[in-house]
Amino acid sequence: MNRGSDLIKGPHRRRWGPQKEVEEDRVEELLELIWTLREKGVFDLDRLLETTSDIEAKSILRWMIRDDLFEMEGNRVILKERGEEKAREIIRRHRLTERLLHEIFEMSEEEVEEEACKLEHILSPTVTDSVCTFLGHPPTCIHGKPIPRGECCTKFKKEIKPLVIPLDELGLSEEGRIVFIAPKSHQRLDRLSTLGIVPGSVLRMHQKSPSFVLQIGETMLALDKEIVRNIYVKKV
Repeated sequence: MNRGSDLIKGPHRRRWGPQKEVEEDRVEELLELIWTLREKGVFDLDRLLETTSDIEAKSILRWMIRDDLFEMEGNRVILKERGEEKAREIIRRHRLTERLLHEIFEMSEEEVEEEACKLEHILSPTVTDSVCTFLGHPPTCIHGKPIPRGECCTKFKKEIKPLVIPLDELGLSEEGRIVFIAPKSHQRLDRLSTLGIVPGSVLRMHQKSPSFVLQIGETMLALDKEIVRNIYVKKV
């Protein structure tokens, strides 16, 4: 029997009212999984059910269909507008939390993942935007996956001074530790790596015009503005 058809037509056996907060977390976990599988080009319901650790996933997914979060096209899971927005929000909260815990609190990747899975369910939109602004609106998580943009990312006025800034905003003679690099190509990332420009390295700004001149240790480097804009640092 086709699982997609069974999922839609099967009986709704669980009442969700008394445990609304708990069940909302589980709904968000499944939305997050649908999103991350989609990033890998996977839309299949069977793969979704195989990947989740929630033993009641099938019942929850059935409820999610009735709540207009996604729909089935054959055996393909397709997020609807409401589900897309909720999934986008949970992904954004999770990946921003990863950045915060890893870069600011210097937690290990294992600790980051465990704590991010908890915090992603409780951050309000206001706090999420504050974290994003505080970090300098990072484009990717610590694993290189894109962080969905928020309204704060498009505002010209920043209410909180970013802790992490683009390298080109570093003042002359100031030093900054590289937090992350967001190059447009792997070739550029490889080139920067060979020059010693990797997360954790400390740079000193010596010149900004006509080109950027930076010092790493005893080495002086000249970089184009386009490349410098892809490097994000924290002042030291």
